[in-house]
Amino acid sequence: MDDRLPLPQLAYASGDTWRSARTKRVILFGMSGLGKTHVSDILRRTGQWFHYSVDYRIGTRYMGEFIVDDFRKRAMRDPVLAELLRSDSISIASKIRFDNLDPLSTYVGKPGDVEKGGIPFDEYMTRQAQHRNAEIGAMLDTDYFARRAKDIYDYDSFVCDTSGSLIEVVDPDDPEDIVLETLFRTMLAVWIRGDDDHLQLLVDRFSRDPKPMYYQPEFLTVLWDEFLTREGCPPDQADPNQFIRWGYRRLLTQRLPRYAALARNWGVTIEADDVSRIKSAEDFIDLIAPAIDSRNAAVGGADT
Repeated sequence: MDDRLPLPQLAYASGDTWRSARTKRVILFGMSGLGKTHVSDILRRTGQWFHYSVDYRIGTRYMGEFIVDDFRKRAMRDPVLAELLRSDSISIASKIRFDNLDPLSTYVGKPGDVEKGGIPFDEYMTRQAQHRNAEIGAMLDTDYFARRAKDIYDYDSFVCDTSGSLIEVVDPDDPEDIVLETLFRTMLAVWIRGDDDHLQLLVDRFSRDPKPMYYQPEFLTVLWDEFLTREGCPPDQADPNQFIRWGYRRLLTQRLPRYAALARNWGVTIEADDVSRIKSAEDFIDLIAPAIDSRNAAVGGADT
């Protein structure tokens, strides 16, 4: 029995349609570190594609005030800075860029011992919920930015560079999911798929430089309880870096089947190794065309 969704018609009915389309709009998704931003940068540098970064939108439009207010709270602990802030003599700002999301990462934080750079778990859960709402909002802004890119800047083509945690805020098996229904029927969803070797490379990279992550709350609670039991320590003594290192592979592993479902139900798949060899917009276009045809063949033709 085939339990897949009734598959939506892709935004481009065939590889040839994709190649010939003057307006190309794509949404790249998959694990962070496999090439979404690499491709987006290549396309943007052509001067013909508008690059919309979901993480940048999250960190500026939706969580910018949270981030700066946290900086202000930290500054208020210093008597000199506190006095200057009260008298409006200094300002504090967040300088988020496409290639530097550190202010957002720092704010989302890691749970555990404050002396080791952590934050209390309840506060961490609050910031996780803020991130979830911000990510949904930033994704739903995608169509607005695609239209804005054309109306203001006359860009025909558009690439949405999603967060690695997109899969945590959508349900790929729900045909009425608000984000997927709104966007994935009008833009081409492209999964950059990695293999076991890529997974290990990501784990090794993360271990060297652990970054804050977004988790579904139920999964996060299970991970946190298991970690505390494993370490035999109270929450306020947990090592924040050890926790996120410990949970990272498990997080990626539980995301993979849902990425696959998202691609199967809503879009197409390309391989991370192929993405790493992309040098131009033409390379990207050539990689996408057969992916569309392969998907159509798998479901019985372009008119299915």
